Amino acid sequence: GDTLPLQLHPTSSKDPKLVVPAFSPPVCQRSRLSARPHLRPAKVCQAGNAYIREKFKPQARRDLEKEKQRLQNILATGKDVVKCNKRQARFQTKEEEIPEPDRFEELVNEVQERREFLAEMEALGQGKKYESIVLTEISQKIREMEIIDKKRSEEIGASMTKDFPGGNKSDAHD
Repeated sequence: GDTLPLQLHPTSSKDPKLVVPAFSPPVCQRSRLSARPHLRPAKVCQAGNAYIREKFKPQARRDLEKEKQRLQNILATGKDVVKCNKRQARFQTKEEEIPEPDRFEELVNEVQERREFLAEMEALGQGKKYESIVLTEISQKIREMEIIDKKRSEEIGASMTKDFPGGNKSDAHD
């Protein structure tokens, strides 16, 4: 079912007649193929330093002298002295800037948070599930607030009696 070949090999001693193919190859194909190859020879590539790698140049990412001193301190004293000083300095600045919150105020905030949580749960229909737990926590916080309040009032009373040992003298004269 294939087409017959255009050229036949001679089977006899007679000169073969050249058969001209029906379709001649286009002339433009010859111009596309150049005689000179597009690849560079290996010698040209090697001469152009294409195969030379850059040498690794390590760079110090940390101060080696400080690192040596730190390790000497660790081996000599058993702890990192420089790091401890930095931490202490950081904590001192933080403590000076931010005063320690009062425990009574913390308890007031916690009670308020629990009341808000209970209100949210009631809005979602889960109030009965959390009500006993939250109310117990609130009563514990209030009890702790009462203890703190009692201690404060005793301290204030004690400081008032120290300041005024004779009591309130204005009432005695009236």
